[in-house]
Amino acid sequence: MTNIYVGNLSFRATEDDVRSAFSEHGQVSSVNIIMDRETGRSRGFAFVEMPNADEANNAIEAINGREIAGRGVTVNEARPRTERPRGGGGGGGGGGRYSDDRGGRNRSFSRDDY
Repeated sequence: MTNIYVGNLSFRATEDDVRSAFSEHGQVSSVNIIMDRETGRSRGFAFVEMPNADEANNAIEAINGREIAGRGVTVNEARPRTERPRGGGGGGGGGGRYSDDRGGRNRSFSRDDY
């Protein structure tokens, strides 16, 4: 099974548009247009799975740069997905100069401090 990345995809492109372009070069197992979770709109790329590696390579060469739904697409073999850390993140806030400094007016200063 060969997984193919299709980038620069028109937001108007449908799974049928993508499937018909790739079907000209062999059997297509699946087409998955990646959608934005919040807007429900296409994110402008898709993945196509083709069971035959030779057909997949022919499709990549033939379709790369060709228009699908009015826009020239970038097509190449998809790289394996890398594990990314989930969620979490962001460091703590930036404290003051002193670890116990909470921004209050409880510090005293002398002329020597300036």
